[in-house]
Amino acid sequence: MNDLPKYDSTDKRRQYRDARFAMLLSFIVGVLMLAGKMTAYLYTDSSAIFSDAAESVVHVVAVAFAVFSLWLSARPAVAHFHYGYERITFFSAGFEGAMIVLAAGSIIYTTTEKWKSGLALEHLGRGVILIVAAGVLNAVLGWYLLRIGRRNHSLILEADGKHVLADSWTSFGVVAGLVLVMATGWKPLDPLVAYAVAANILWTGGRLLWRSFKGLLDYSDPKVGHLIRARLDALCAELGLEYHGVRFRTTGYRQIIEVHLLFPDKMRLGEAHRLATQVEEQLALDLEMPAEVTTHLESLEDHSEVHHVEHYTGRPD
Repeated sequence: MNDLPKYDSTDKRRQYRDARFAMLLSFIVGVLMLAGKMTAYLYTDSSAIFSDAAESVVHVVAVAFAVFSLWLSARPAVAHFHYGYERITFFSAGFEGAMIVLAAGSIIYTTTEKWKSGLALEHLGRGVILIVAAGVLNAVLGWYLLRIGRRNHSLILEADGKHVLADSWTSFGVVAGLVLVMATGWKPLDPLVAYAVAANILWTGGRLLWRSFKGLLDYSDPKVGHLIRARLDALCAELGLEYHGVRFRTTGYRQIIEVHLLFPDKMRLGEAHRLATQVEEQLALDLEMPAEVTTHLESLEDHSEVHHVEHYTGRPD
């Protein structure tokens, strides 16, 4: 994990360094947050604070796995993995989502048991101070992770950033609940806040799982498809070409795009190949995301006869 990928460009190496630093920072802050929240829980015996601490446990475990995933995703392709390891990003997001769902279940179970055995809250003021500090720090960290993740097109960082931001909102919700408990003296507010926290992080975990499933099943985002075809329309009009059979998917870092280009039968193969290469290079530059474009050359006059099997492309041939 200490060596940067030697096959990447200078820009890609910088992106990897930025992403790795962000993930390691997230892990360190996560450990500190966990220590602070557990201290607050031991002070207060609050179910709401326990729920916040449980989410921090998930954060630390998930980030540890995400650091490994980030390292693996940057490795070059090898003989048995021709497309590299970038799609580990979806598995990483799914793992984090599953951990969040597990934490929600733990919060619900523990809170219910504590409510049954009787609510005993104390030193809430100290607990509130610790949780406020944790929430502010997590909010700053989450914003930073999202910013770096979107800039580097890293699903791993984006997923972690969203989790950290959700954790910060959880902390603020817990603080609001505990302040109400101190103001009203009504202790059942504490477990009710814990249930609300569990419902919130359950929603966050479910969304991460769904995004992971979509990525692993090669979901094609219609907005991305519209952008790709708009660029292709302009580019092919400029070069006097036609196209069909557009397919695309994301690895979590870049788009993999396939397109069939149609050339007049009388055009020389060398000229057709030159134009196809120009389309591949220019389309990758025109898109607002990293992309790898592969073209398939066909004869304009008889391509429909050659295709015996119709492939769904979202666009008529």
